[in-house]
Amino acid sequence: MRIEQIEIKNYRSFRHAVFDDLPPMVVVVGANGTGKSTLLDVFNFLKDALTQNVTMAVAQRGGFRELVSRGEKGPIGITIKFRESGGRLATYELEIVAKDGRVSVEREVLHYRKGQYGRPWHFVDFSGGIGTAITNESVYGQEEVKEKRAEYKLDDPSVLAIKGLGQFREFQVVSEFRSLIENWHVSDFHIADARPSSEAGHAEHLSNRGDNVAQVAQYLYENHRECFDQVLKAMSQRVPGVSGVDAKPTEDGRLVLRFQDGSFKDPFIARYVSDGTIKMFAYLVLLYDPKPHPLLAIEEPENQLYPELLIELAEEFRNYARRGGQIFVSTHSPDFLNGTELDEIFWLVKKGGFTTVRRASDSELLRALVAEGDLPGALWKQRLFEGAGPQ
Repeated sequence: MRIEQIEIKNYRSFRHAVFDDLPPMVVVVGANGTGKSTLLDVFNFLKDALTQNVTMAVAQRGGFRELVSRGEKGPIGITIKFRESGGRLATYELEIVAKDGRVSVEREVLHYRKGQYGRPWHFVDFSGGIGTAITNESVYGQEEVKEKRAEYKLDDPSVLAIKGLGQFREFQVVSEFRSLIENWHVSDFHIADARPSSEAGHAEHLSNRGDNVAQVAQYLYENHRECFDQVLKAMSQRVPGVSGVDAKPTEDGRLVLRFQDGSFKDPFIARYVSDGTIKMFAYLVLLYDPKPHPLLAIEEPENQLYPELLIELAEEFRNYARRGGQIFVSTHSPDFLNGTELDEIFWLVKKGGFTTVRRASDSELLRALVAEGDLPGALWKQRLFEGAGPQ
């Protein structure tokens, strides 16, 4: 899946914002408070709304009044246009309202267009927990075939229809979209969580907080040795002295990460290595996952990392996107931006208290300067991204 457009309405600082023609790697810059974290939270919100329900997802963000844009009554709207596995352009629309103190789904639609100019098939079309879904989706796209629909009612109007219907095999399109959102990874990495020993066990993917990095390293070593060797090779190139990493089981059944420095006989356990070493290793474990997440969102990856490593990290992210996992990164780092391309960069500007979205490649000035050899990070540092820095 690749997201091609995101439209956000009445969600905190995004009263109405559109991110259009999105590339495989999206890099977002802007001053503090312009909405970079809010954009990544939109992905988290959709995942929370799916795995729990809309009421809980809103409550976790302080309630509807705190989430809806200031001065607006709603609805909160999120629209995502994406290419599904068959290459068709699909649109998912979600509107959320608060009525009589209760949060519910006002409208939820998932549709594909039949041909370039054909009428879209609404695979799901729900409002207030009641709606219809296509029952003959297996013949979608065939000529002269009319859609067949059935009506359904959800037990709770705050539950997403794609959650309820996505459990059944006959709704294959809905099930695929549900699975994609469930497998989004929005990183909330914490160094403190990655340092301690952790319970031994099976973990195929890095958690959002990175607290299972030892289990994932062990899994890669035992089941995907080629991926583990790539992680180790990249570590040795980016962190001076590191010649090996392993996950050592302890007597009480826990795993401890150990980093071997070629200058010393005994390895250092994670507790005694630098923040940057831990973070780089966790990122590499994430990026060399043999099954990339369909969407990976990371906020300010530059923290704790040596500036000269950031251009290479940007390329690691781009390679991940080439393997099939779309990347969204927010950053303040000119060094990281120097590893990006103009059409990957979006910058956010506050106007009248709300966020507007601009794209670097739309600026004739920026295009001309990059064509002459200037790097995007240097131009951002010179404040040539109008309104992107502190005022």
